[in-house]
Amino acid sequence: MKKYKFQLLSLFSTLMLLTSCGNNNGQNKSNGALNSNAAEKVYVAPGEHDEFYAFMSGGYSGNLTVYGLPSGRMFKEIPVFSQFPTSGYGYSEETKPMLETSHGFIPWDDSHHPDISQTNGELDGRWIFINGNNTPRIARISLTSFETEEIIEVPNSAGNHSSSFVTDNTEYVVAGTRFSVPIPQRDMPISEYKGNFKGALSFISVDPEHGHMDIKFQILMPGFNYDLSHPGRGKSHGWFFFTTYNTEEANSLLEVNASQNDKDFIAAINWKKIEDYVNNGGGTKMPAKYAHNLYDEATHTATSTIKKEVLTVNPLDIPGAIYFLPTPKSPHGCDVDPSGQYIIGNGKLSADLTVHSFDKMIAAIESKKFDGEAYGIPILKFEDVLAGTVKSGGLGPLHTEFDGKGNAYTTFFISSEVVKWKLDTWEVIDRKPTYYSVGHIMIPGGNSRKPFGKYAIAMNKITKDRYLPVGPEMEHSAQIYDISGEKMELIYDFPTHGEPHYAAGCPAELLAPKAKKIYRLDENKHPYAVKSPDEAKVVRDGKEVHIYMSTIRSHFTPDNIEGVKVGDKVYFHITNHEQDFDVPHGFAMIGQNSSELLVMPGQTKTSVWEPKQEGVWPFYCTDFCSALHQEMQGYVRVSPANSNVELSWSLGD
Repeated sequence: MKKYKFQLLSLFSTLMLLTSCGNNNGQNKSNGALNSNAAEKVYVAPGEHDEFYAFMSGGYSGNLTVYGLPSGRMFKEIPVFSQFPTSGYGYSEETKPMLETSHGFIPWDDSHHPDISQTNGELDGRWIFINGNNTPRIARISLTSFETEEIIEVPNSAGNHSSSFVTDNTEYVVAGTRFSVPIPQRDMPISEYKGNFKGALSFISVDPEHGHMDIKFQILMPGFNYDLSHPGRGKSHGWFFFTTYNTEEANSLLEVNASQNDKDFIAAINWKKIEDYVNNGGGTKMPAKYAHNLYDEATHTATSTIKKEVLTVNPLDIPGAIYFLPTPKSPHGCDVDPSGQYIIGNGKLSADLTVHSFDKMIAAIESKKFDGEAYGIPILKFEDVLAGTVKSGGLGPLHTEFDGKGNAYTTFFISSEVVKWKLDTWEVIDRKPTYYSVGHIMIPGGNSRKPFGKYAIAMNKITKDRYLPVGPEMEHSAQIYDISGEKMELIYDFPTHGEPHYAAGCPAELLAPKAKKIYRLDENKHPYAVKSPDEAKVVRDGKEVHIYMSTIRSHFTPDNIEGVKVGDKVYFHITNHEQDFDVPHGFAMIGQNSSELLVMPGQTKTSVWEPKQEGVWPFYCTDFCSALHQEMQGYVRVSPANSNVELSWSLGD
């Protein structure tokens, strides 16, 4: 009998052990932080594809990175505001104009907040927009070619931070200044900041067919700091909301002097009302110099145009268009739930979350329940617009995203955690640590009317011991949480390039089927394109030498060039004749003081080389293209400046 009881006990123990293995609620220990169940959730087998795309801002890299979810694999870095020698972006003659500004050629920026175009409040996968924070710019990237197609500079702005967020039908992408400045810019004492500096909120229209951008109007606001923003949704469509801090208008020791007021504001902007005002002739045109850079996919070439004026709007000229909602001091994130009812703006030094009600805001406006004004803009009473407060959320609330199931997810920088809470009841449902200081959070589609609430991505500012040490500076970290159940589950973390701030995500099925695979050679309108190898040639124009070159596995045409002289400016116009997917060709010339080029199938790009020394100098393909890749090379003979060597070349004969 004792032996029978012992066997039953052993069997029960074995079953309990097996049940706990791979169970998040069990006490199973392993060498890693995650068990096999979590590993299975992020594993994408060889040859299989991820379920979602994640587009992460590159921060001080100035670019945009593309990751797969749930695997966390990085697929591509899209050059936007920074020169990129991997592809030659910003170095090739075709793409240099993309980095022109009113300050000249600026080959870098600080990219923060991407946002995907929308139709009826749902992601449509046409374009993604991202802001340049340092030299204020907004870029539009094609989600067909995954290349930057347009960059517009934003005048009267500084620290283009509350950007780039789009309205429900991508009518506008918004660019809000973080640092208020004199408008127009002029020499004046910084001590006269208060009352004299302004914050510009720019509404940039987007052509619904081609996506081309134009600054429709700028609202010249009081000289606060405008930190982040989001558009209204559904019932609040037609409004835009911006968090503000430094309503004290301090200009020194802001960590102290900009935290004196108990509350700052969310600025509620009725852009529909302002749009009507502007369409009926309202506003004032102001001189303003700014660059508008546009890439033409047919010619594979960008152009830069300097514009000279912008339409500005004074809020006092449009009564009823702008209101201030009091919000606990120094709010950072400004987020709107998918229904458009709730506006969340959280004080960075607060322990609670403040949620405003759009319906209550409208009722307070209609009842004229104001609590004073700031520079003529009415301030609504805090209690009259408050929807609710999430108590004991954490410390240092920053950003909130939504899962489309009535839940919100907020990051807390100081307590380093993600907190899940319920809309309407304000009840905290769950909380999970991020280990190190978390900034933004992203749920695919979480900034739209239709979120895809399966994963949440926390973007951490500090990494420390999450990865192998690589010196004093490490890549930042993202962490993936499974949010499909009631409780969040941390399933993976992975390093991210630069300093990602915000990210945007969408289902892969929205983009993958329409991704461009080649540029059709018969549609190439580049003025220096070579459609067949027998069109290749070399032409001298004074001290300029233009080489019309074709590439195909594994040959350059022409491959040997003579008659180039010291002091010439040599233009290599290279057309890739491949028409197969993923067969780019590279080009590099010894002594080239720009970068190599990566030329996509059917594309034409141009590189400039200025030979300084006599000799015979090789060029070669930098991208491994075939078994005979090493044989893909050529020579340029450089003769003295006063030489009589005739220009000649070989076409492979």
